[in-house]
Amino acid sequence: MCFHTSHTKKVKKVENRFNVKLIDDALRETYNTPHYHNNGFEHLNSLIIPQQKATHLIPATWGIVPPTKKVSEVKEYYKQQLKYGSGLNARSEKLFNYWLYQKSAYTKRCIIPVTGFFEPHEYNNKKYPIHIKHKDDAIIGLAGIYTVVENIVTYTILTKSASPLFAKIHNKKLRQPIILSKDVETDWLNTSLSENEVKELLNIPFDDNKIEAFTVSKDLFNSRIDSNVANILQEDTSNQISF
Repeated sequence: MCFHTSHTKKVKKVENRFNVKLIDDALRETYNTPHYHNNGFEHLNSLIIPQQKATHLIPATWGIVPPTKKVSEVKEYYKQQLKYGSGLNARSEKLFNYWLYQKSAYTKRCIIPVTGFFEPHEYNNKKYPIHIKHKDDAIIGLAGIYTVVENIVTYTILTKSASPLFAKIHNKKLRQPIILSKDVETDWLNTSLSENEVKELLNIPFDDNKIEAFTVSKDLFNSRIDSNVANILQEDTSNQISF
């Protein structure tokens, strides 16, 4: 499951990449600050491109929350849902038959821009964090859905069964986040898609040959260490695992 991401590009790079505009320029300095390791369980705000305002980047909290909740109830909701992943990921196979996802499947899909993300690889009963990124350092667009809870937006990353590459990386859960190819990103935000058309987009494979994956420091999984530092993205040559 995808619980850890990285965001290291300036907002202007994201705007140019997706042909969008930050919704409030006063937020630019905040989101120009790189997040080398964004731990989903901290439920920080990230920028997403929402279907309802597809020409803009807007702040949203990672961890989807039912729209019937109040903002004052969000923190408690995350605690209650911790054993289920705190809403950080949603199985795409359940998009049209799970009550929370159904509400967003047609009108609240989104793109989550990231520069990379992390998955655990198990070897000899030990977990090794693997950083996954585009080979040419391009920004990646992950598929997601969102809800509006009073005056905030919450989102989740959609996942699916692992491709051959991701089955080697995430070799216990055999899942991966859905990476959108550039040529389907506009379609993903199309407001007139049918259920079958959405499912077709979800099942379009991303070219694994464009992906680079390598081991990074185990500090990533150590809650006692601040791993939101630039060198967390460096390859850990002492624990090289080949994919």
